[in-house]
Amino acid sequence: MKATDQIIDIIKREGAVTAKQIAQRLSITTMGARQHLQSLEEEGLLRFEDVKVKVGRPNRHWSLTSKGHARFSDRHSDLTIQFIDAIEQVFGNEGLSKVSKEREQNTLTSYRPHFDMLPDLLSKVTKLTELREQDGYMAELITAEDGYHLIENHCPICKAASRCETLCQSELNVFRALVGDDVEVQRQEHIVKGARRCVYKFTAK
Repeated sequence: MKATDQIIDIIKREGAVTAKQIAQRLSITTMGARQHLQSLEEEGLLRFEDVKVKVGRPNRHWSLTSKGHARFSDRHSDLTIQFIDAIEQVFGNEGLSKVSKEREQNTLTSYRPHFDMLPDLLSKVTKLTELREQDGYMAELITAEDGYHLIENHCPICKAASRCETLCQSELNVFRALVGDDVEVQRQEHIVKGARRCVYKFTAK
């Protein structure tokens, strides 16, 4: 993978970064990292913000533009939107809800066999993170003092979910069904609502 592609991937997963951080991650000089970042800015893929510090020059933090985010595919988004519009026109909101529920059930059926023998919450959230990563959500797991955070840095169905919000609710329903009634699942950040990523918190009741 080219250095510029690696940089875009790092920022997509982790948010804003400095040239020094990129240099450390890619084992290159800070000057080299800065040149890559500036090149990506010229392409319209990155933007920067200078953040003041107590001593010295401000730190320049680089993040993705809308064009940069668009580098990550939203699978068949235009065609999906057309299908959603057609379903709503022909079958109304009730038909759209049925289709969303069917997708929810299909996802649950696909995921559930992976959870049959998992003994605890950590193993379940770990497996869910793996499955979401395979499905293109750029997923990662973070352990917190009060539970676990599943972070999805990308949503491959974002445009469809923006058009049909029940898709997002159905994914939350799938997570809750997989981890069981003794676990509380909360969505704390939401791409459709303007956040950089989706974050789900799993806490034992």
